Amino acid sequence: MTATTGRAGRREWIGLAVLLFPTLVLAMDMGVLFFAVPFISTTLAPSGTQQLWIMDMYSFLLAGLLITMGALGDRIGRRRLLMIGAAGFIGASLLAAWSHDANQLIAARALLGTAGATVMPSTLALIRNMFHDPKQRQIALGAWGGVLTTGATLGPVVGGLLLDHFWWGSAFLPAVPVMALVLLAAPALLPEYRSPALPRPSAGGTPNGRFDLLGAALSLTAILPLVYGVKTVAVEGWSPLPALALPAGLLLAAAFVWRQRTAAVPLLDLSLFRIRTFSGAISVNTIAMFAIMGFSLFTSQYLQLVKGMSPLTASLWSLVPSVGVGAAVGISSALAGKVRPAVLMGGGFLIGAAGFAMMTLVGAHSPLALILTAAGVLAAGTVGTMTMTAEMVVSAAPAEQAGAAAATSETAVELGSSLGIALLGAAGAAVYRHRLDGALPAGVGGEAARTAQDTLGGAATVAAQLPGRIGADLLETARTAFTDGLHVAAGVGGVLALGAALLAYRLMRHLPAAAPAETPEPEPATV
Repeated sequence: MTATTGRAGRREWIGLAVLLFPTLVLAMDMGVLFFAVPFISTTLAPSGTQQLWIMDMYSFLLAGLLITMGALGDRIGRRRLLMIGAAGFIGASLLAAWSHDANQLIAARALLGTAGATVMPSTLALIRNMFHDPKQRQIALGAWGGVLTTGATLGPVVGGLLLDHFWWGSAFLPAVPVMALVLLAAPALLPEYRSPALPRPSAGGTPNGRFDLLGAALSLTAILPLVYGVKTVAVEGWSPLPALALPAGLLLAAAFVWRQRTAAVPLLDLSLFRIRTFSGAISVNTIAMFAIMGFSLFTSQYLQLVKGMSPLTASLWSLVPSVGVGAAVGISSALAGKVRPAVLMGGGFLIGAAGFAMMTLVGAHSPLALILTAAGVLAAGTVGTMTMTAEMVVSAAPAEQAGAAAATSETAVELGSSLGIALLGAAGAAVYRHRLDGALPAGVGGEAARTAQDTLGGAATVAAQLPGRIGADLLETARTAFTDGLHVAAGVGGVLALGAALLAYRLMRHLPAAAPAETPEPEPATV
């Protein structure tokens, strides 16, 4: 099959729908376990450490293998890698659904993360190969970004609905028919593409050239301690192991960069970062994910612990801001051919900053409409910019490196998300503990006081065990302290959004409206 260079037709648009289905499943799988944890704890009886690994193993392996899998897809074929990942996702989902103990579930989550790392960059890179017209590609990538955001929002909701009727393992099963559909439709609707500049596979399917196994190992071992460190610090505070994991991850990341500079055929061509549009889009995307994912932790806790909603009710209300996100994606796509990217992206971050400013007005007794509106404005601004950065990443990089470029972008998203949750969460937690210090009602001391000062959830648990007025006073004090921490985190997020607006304008001001890729697009390889 030879990729075409003209405008996409019906086959390409149907193929886009095929690519959006696994994207939706991968995004949903990140949050599908939120409501299943109590059921898993009762059935499998995991230890505290095992429960942490059950929740985080998926994102750890996903982040650690993205660059490796993106480069592998450039070599062996992006459609082939997508189909391998879809088959692996089916098997891992079935293994997770019928796990008999905690260790088996942890292993299944690791396999899901590995399979997800093969699927995610393949979908984005194939869009680059299927849509050569800039306007059509912008629409396709806008749909991809919208589905990614929608899946992250729907994951907890779908998980909650399934758990209301079935056993905890049912949360993993929606992926099975979707990935099976991908396996059936991909050969007929998706083009195959591999980089003509890299060693070609032999007749047996194995690349003739040497794959950078050392680089792959360094990529995984650098990302894992970084993600583990920031997530653990966010949840448990400073302790020796995560404190050592962070510098270890940075040292391994430096070793990975050195390896990519010296390898004959590197996983990631570092010269990509000399393309101003590429490096600027990666930087802006990381900041956007830092802000939006870091603050989503506060929004979900506010709905459940301050407003007293059940998890399922809170997740359903959290769908309301997605209306603004959908509108923002549509408006961004419509204006992309008429307004310069620097103006659109800078304006998007300014809208996000306005959402953060609205969050500083949220109190313990504020109407629900205030936080939902603020969350909608915040998400609309930041997600609108992310749609544009995805298009810039795949357009600025040469077509033969689209897989590695997409994987680099996704890795930046994972790191931005983890850092946002860790740093904004730590800022809010510090304010919460400071506000509660010396402000606990009389009669709350000892272990109960320490539990209440750890988290708002702990305070709610302690308050439920105390008599009448004392419990009510503790809960009111804790909720007020939490909203004070929310205000500080919103202030930090607002400052970041303003800085990102300036950075986006500075880095992207050279691009005209509907800018073409900065690098010429070579003829695609015939497969």
